[in-house]
Amino acid sequence: MVKMYQPVSVPKAAFAFCRYVIAILIWISLVLRIKCGIILVFVILVLSTILTVKWAPLVVIYTYTIDKLIHSRKELLDVKAMRFAHILGSVMALISLILLYFVNESIGWAFVLLFAILKTISAFGFCSASKLYGCIMSGGCCALTKNHAH
Repeated sequence: MVKMYQPVSVPKAAFAFCRYVIAILIWISLVLRIKCGIILVFVILVLSTILTVKWAPLVVIYTYTIDKLIHSRKELLDVKAMRFAHILGSVMALISLILLYFVNESIGWAFVLLFAILKTISAFGFCSASKLYGCIMSGGCCALTKNHAH
């Protein structure tokens, strides 16, 4: 049987730092029209997917610098849900880059705006990708699609 929940403990402030930095990088890239900022976001999210949330670049940077001086309490996260969220973020960054470089810059920046809004919502703790993962793993978010034992 596949283990549904795979807990990992990370400093709460490090996880918040990661969410905020990604959102800020996307907004800066959008406002200043800096495509390489989206490349940086893509690289960070891909590395976070591969390395898992505990070893995600921004989490590690915070954990081994600021958190050594100002300790934050730990937060328990689901590795698989965070990996799913990082995959979705990576895909959104990749779509942004494809649109910006190969399709149409105006459409690309419009997509980056959507990406920035979604990542900002996530930065404030409402991770829709993580919630979506939970819904998928539990059989659906809608009461009509959930499996019910009779």
